[in-house]
Amino acid sequence: METEGMTRERLEAYRSNNDEIKELQGKLQKMGTEEGKEKLVESDTIIDYRKGYPRPQTVTGYNYSKEQRLRQRYSSRIEKLQKEQEEIEQWIFAIEDGKTQRIFRLRYLEGMRQEQIAQKVHMDRSRVSRKIDDFLKNAHKAQKAQV
Repeated sequence: METEGMTRERLEAYRSNNDEIKELQGKLQKMGTEEGKEKLVESDTIIDYRKGYPRPQTVTGYNYSKEQRLRQRYSSRIEKLQKEQEEIEQWIFAIEDGKTQRIFRLRYLEGMRQEQIAQKVHMDRSRVSRKIDDFLKNAHKAQKAQV
């Protein structure tokens, strides 16, 4: 189990990362639609010297290189976020104590508040909070001891 760098902040980011993945996938899908393609049509001004003197001309066209850059940027960000999500899930599912694992799963993967979790696991909210704090503290101590 990789506990290196597993922090409350990384765990808290799980749900936000899921939302960002969906947003980026939506943007990628939208690029394939007519509406999305319209956003990549751009105009530029060139100076035309064909008649012997400078005349500004407008050139309009589809920016294929911009589309490729955006697709690459969105895809690599999705890949990075999915890797982060997988690490968090593996870390949580590697927790051996069933109740602790359930608390972490409900809190960080499903986004429940501690009051809701306390009702589900038949504990009071402060004990749920202590269980999370203690487990994270012990996981960091164990990691430091291995180093």
